[in-house]
Amino acid sequence: MMETKLEPVLEHEQGLLVSPCIRLCCLDEHDVCLGCFRTLDEIKVWRASDNAERERVLKCCAQRRAAHDNRFPGLRSD
Repeated sequence: MMETKLEPVLEHEQGLLVSPCIRLCCLDEHDVCLGCFRTLDEIKVWRASDNAERERVLKCCAQRRAAHDNRFPGLRSD
């Protein structure tokens, strides 16, 4: 099985980390997107966030994705 990593990617013009959005937006009962694994609050403030905050969010997304994949192995997010 292929392991998916959220690799930080820079937006070329501003030097900011790119949004992990994959355009499969669907919020769960905790307001976490099952496409990118950001919370609704994280999504709302992404554009105003600096790289330090974006990196923190990306790490949280990776943890949420792993927890989701462990809870629902037949519904892996990769």
